Amino acid sequence: MAQLSSDQFAFGGQLLSIEDALDRVAAGLPPVAGTESVPLLDADGRVLAADIAAPVSLPPFFNSAVDGYAVRFADLAASGETRLPVSGRVPAGAAAGATAGGVAVRIFTGAPMPEGCDTVFMQEDVRLDGETIILPQGLSAGANCRPAGEDLPRGAQALSSGRVMTPETIALAAALGLTHVTVRRRVRVAVFSTGNEIVSPGTPLGPAQLYDSNRFTMQALLRRLGADITDLGILPDDRAAIAAALSAAAGGHDLILTSGGVSTGEEDHVKAAVEAVGSLTFWRLAIKPGRPVAMGVIPAPGGAEQAAFIGLPGNPVAVFVTFAHVVRPFLTVLAGAKPERPMALPVRAAFPYKKKAGRREYVRVALRRGADGVMEAVKHPRDGAGVITSLTETDGLVELPEPVERVAPGETVAFLSYALLR
Repeated sequence: MAQLSSDQFAFGGQLLSIEDALDRVAAGLPPVAGTESVPLLDADGRVLAADIAAPVSLPPFFNSAVDGYAVRFADLAASGETRLPVSGRVPAGAAAGATAGGVAVRIFTGAPMPEGCDTVFMQEDVRLDGETIILPQGLSAGANCRPAGEDLPRGAQALSSGRVMTPETIALAAALGLTHVTVRRRVRVAVFSTGNEIVSPGTPLGPAQLYDSNRFTMQALLRRLGADITDLGILPDDRAAIAAALSAAAGGHDLILTSGGVSTGEEDHVKAAVEAVGSLTFWRLAIKPGRPVAMGVIPAPGGAEQAAFIGLPGNPVAVFVTFAHVVRPFLTVLAGAKPERPMALPVRAAFPYKKKAGRREYVRVALRRGADGVMEAVKHPRDGAGVITSLTETDGLVELPEPVERVAPGETVAFLSYALLR
């Protein structure tokens, strides 16, 4: 379990910016304890728990980068073409011996360079004249060759602890001859939805009930981040029942994630339930959608373990937005990696918009190419935070900073693709 202090997220202000939220998440929050060695193909998405030094040079030997002819640069004429007899042939995977001066060696991509040769002419750049080749002038010494250790010398740091493994880093580890890597264990997350008005899909709907989508959204996003998930279902709007469930879930989990019940209405009981069994700082983020977000710490019964707590709003769009900007970086830190802000792309607004200064707003947009070829953002026609189709019918979010009060068509705005937020 991550060791969290009761004031880990303490903040006494009225509204918290996303940057302040991320700073508080990253400052002093230790990653989960525990590591394991996993096969290389099982490491995708996992966080490295130890630095990896290159056990061999990459490439391990001096080799040709192309199909062609290996020569000694010193044998080339200072001006004009050079004629050299062809002596020998080195395919990839074969050993290459020493070569006398004044000859060219037929060589193929990846084959070791014959001793003494230091330059390769591409086969399409030379002319054949029986057993002799004619080489053009102008090639530099060392051209079309890969020195040993050009990519990584033996002993150099190849990957750093805290790096999230990807197909690219798996390729590097494989090229170094590794079969297993040491990674941090997965973060264990308990997931609840709250509310008397929601039921799980597959359950008959009552006259004033809705199917629960938030629990499925949260779990799908958590899976993409590599978490181990426990689905604990739906909690009723009952303070005592919520408190008991949260306390029980704190044992064996690093994070408890809920949706709904964190605002200030009479039927919003999650905040009070958390305060009854643990400690909570009520984060109100200066964003729309998604202002009410609760964070805190809940000890397990007996006090031997504890879990972090994050309570998200109840509206589906607000769940997605706050997960991207709060839960994702929080989970990244718990997993032992460094959170990074997604890089927004500049696009042209194809819509007018007004907002209040002092808060950041995220507008759901679809992209299209304008008549002049410039990419434009088209606002979804419905703004409600409960409109799930506003997510499925768009490509991402336009981020409007706190000082902005209006957007006019034609202005450049910052676009965040959903692919960067999942």
